[in-house]
Amino acid sequence: MAGARAAAAASAGSSASSGNPQPQEPGLGELLEEFSRTQYRAKDFSGTGGSKVERIEKRCLELFGRDYCYSVIQNVNGDICGHYPQHIVFLEYESSEKEKDTFQSTVQVSKLQDLVNRSKTARCRGRFVCPVILFKGKHICRSATLAGWGELYGRTGYNYIFSGGADDAWADVEDVTEEDGALRSSDTHLFDKVRGYDIKLLRYLSVKYICDLMVENKKVKFGMNVTSSEKVDKAQRYADFTLLSIPYPGCEFFKEYKDRDYMAEGLIFNWKQDYVDAPLSIPDFLTCSLNIDWSQYQSWDLVQQTQNYLKLLLSIINSDDDSGLLVHCISGWDRTPLFISLLRLSLWADGLIHASLKPAEILYLTVAYDWFLFGHMLVDRLSKGEEIFFFCFNFLKHIISEEFSALKTQRRKSLPARDAGFTVEDICMLRRKDRGSTTSLGSDFSLVMESSPGAAGSFTYETVELVPAGAQTQAAWLAALSERETRLQEVRSAFLAAYSSTVGLRAAAPSPSGAIGGLLEQFVRGVGLRGTSSSTL
Repeated sequence: MAGARAAAAASAGSSASSGNPQPQEPGLGELLEEFSRTQYRAKDFSGTGGSKVERIEKRCLELFGRDYCYSVIQNVNGDICGHYPQHIVFLEYESSEKEKDTFQSTVQVSKLQDLVNRSKTARCRGRFVCPVILFKGKHICRSATLAGWGELYGRTGYNYIFSGGADDAWADVEDVTEEDGALRSSDTHLFDKVRGYDIKLLRYLSVKYICDLMVENKKVKFGMNVTSSEKVDKAQRYADFTLLSIPYPGCEFFKEYKDRDYMAEGLIFNWKQDYVDAPLSIPDFLTCSLNIDWSQYQSWDLVQQTQNYLKLLLSIINSDDDSGLLVHCISGWDRTPLFISLLRLSLWADGLIHASLKPAEILYLTVAYDWFLFGHMLVDRLSKGEEIFFFCFNFLKHIISEEFSALKTQRRKSLPARDAGFTVEDICMLRRKDRGSTTSLGSDFSLVMESSPGAAGSFTYETVELVPAGAQTQAAWLAALSERETRLQEVRSAFLAAYSSTVGLRAAAPSPSGAIGGLLEQFVRGVGLRGTSSSTL
C-alpha cells in the first residue's frame, strides 16, 4: 500500500508544486469511477432522477450550452440506440448568452428524429450517424459501420420488439451473410430501403466525407461476414460520397501499448495478419497539401500513424468545402471516439470551438460525452489491458505543435503574400524553450510534458509558416500557438492526475505475488510521472 500512496501523492501533488494548480472539474473523479465500473446503457439509467449518470448528462448539456444553441434528439430508455446518450445534442450554431434568450431552431427536430429512427437499423448495433462537433458550420459525425444481413434481420425482429431498444442480445449472433440473406429473403430491396434512409440522414447533415477506420472490408466472425462498409457496398449506393479507407488498429492492439510500458513510439501494427484486407485509400486531392508519403503507412509506428490520420481529418474539416465529415470504425466506440476526442481537443486548443470552456471543463465534456455516454466499454477494455482510452489523452503531448493547428491553414488563406517580417531564426528564438519536466516534485517524481519527434521541439523550414502582416500580427499568431501547447498540456496533466488516482490505482490492485509495486511503477513510468532513473516505489 505504500506504493499506492506514493503514486497517488505524485499525481495529486504534481499541479500544486508548479505554483499554477489546475483545479479538477467538479465530478471528474466521480465520472471516471462510474466509467470504470460499468458500461453506459441508456435504459439502465432512465427515470433515476438523482443518479450519477443523470448528473453527468446534465453537466454535458450545460457545457455545450456555454457556447452553442442546440436542439435535443430524445433517446429516453435507449429507444433509438441503447448505447447513445438519452439526450443527444444537435449543435445548431455558436451563440452568446444574449442570443440564447432568442434561440430559434434552424432544423426541423421532428424530421431529424424521424430520419434517425428510420436509419438506425442500417448500421451495426443501431449506432446511427450522429453529429457531435460543429466547426465552421459543418457537422463532424460518428457512427458504427454498415450492418450486414444477419444483424439487420435480427434487429428488425426479436431484438427491437422484446428488449426495449437494447442492442446487446444480437451483438454476436449475426450468423447470416449478406449473400445468403439475399437468397433467403423475399424482400430483396431491404438494403435499398434501410441504407437509403442512412444516405438521407447523411445528406440532411450535409456530410460528404466518410472516413472508415476498419482494417477489414467486412467484419468476419465464425467464418462469416457479419458487418459491411460503404467502401464495399456492391450496389455502390455511397458513390456520391467521398470515401476514405484509413485502416487503424483495433482496441486489441492497445494491449501491446500497455505491455510496452505505455510507449507508443516504435510500436508498429502487423499488417500481414489474415483478417487485414482493407488497404489505405484516399483521393489524391485530399493528400496533395499534407506532404505525407502515404505509401509508407504500414511502416509507421502508432504515434506517426495517429498523427498523420489526425492531420488528414483536420485538413478535411478546415477546407473551404461546406461539407461535413463522418468518422467510424466497426462498432464506433473505440477507434471512433479516439479520433473524435482528438479532433474536439485540437480545435478547442486553437480557440475555434467551445471557446469559453477551461481545460478541466473540456476534459470533462469529452470524457463524458465522446467516450462514456457513447458506450465505450472501459470496464472490458481495462480487464484485457486494451487501454485505448488512456492512450487518447496521453497522446496529447504529440499534437501540441503548430502543424496540427487549424489556425495555420486559416491564416495562410486569409493573409497576403509574405513580406520581410520575422525570419525563421527569429521565430525559432521566440519559440525555443526547455522541453524537460514542467512540474517538478523533486528527484523522484515529475510530470513530464514531452514534445514528440518532429513536433514543437524541432522547428524546420517545413513546419514554420512565416506571418506576413507585421510584427504585431506575427506575435499574436505565435502567442496563439504557444497557448495551444499550454492548453493541451493542461488537459493532459489534469487527465493523468485524475486517472492515476482512480482508474490507474484500481487497475493495479494488490495480487498474491506482491506485484503492485511493479504495476504501479509501469504506470507512472509509462505516463511520465516518474523519470527512468528514479528509485522503485
